[in-house]
Amino acid sequence: MNLINEATGEYLGNDDIIKVAKKILKSRATRKGAALTSPQMTRDFLTFEIGQLEYEVFSVLFLDQRHRMIKFETLFTGTIDGASVYPREVVKRALELNAAAVIFAHNHPSGVPEPSSADERITKRLKDALALVDIRVLDHFVVGNECVSFAERGLI
Repeated sequence: MNLINEATGEYLGNDDIIKVAKKILKSRATRKGAALTSPQMTRDFLTFEIGQLEYEVFSVLFLDQRHRMIKFETLFTGTIDGASVYPREVVKRALELNAAAVIFAHNHPSGVPEPSSADERITKRLKDALALVDIRVLDHFVVGNECVSFAERGLI
């Protein structure tokens, strides 16, 4: 598939095509009134946002009561095999943004998206902390060569 830059008339390279696709996905997910209505839409968005990073990040999709995105933020950045996550900071940011629900996401730079026991423990801690202030945790995605959903696996 060849895409042409309308301004310059030049063919777009693979990196340019990925940037365009990322921009389209982000605009669909963040336009006013748009809701993340399917796990696949969320997977696509997260894959483009954090899937290609060479270091681990922990990100949060902050959602309103209708599951429309308020904001997507990377709250913690780590190394090639881990990132420290602090529940207090997640709760604090969710309250600042007046979020009603959240979706967590982190990447595995190794490409293997299998959730670890540490991933399960921090998800439970975050879910418990957010429940105290009536913020629902809808899912936690691990992004690697694929995207694994905790909700689909019955882990949330």
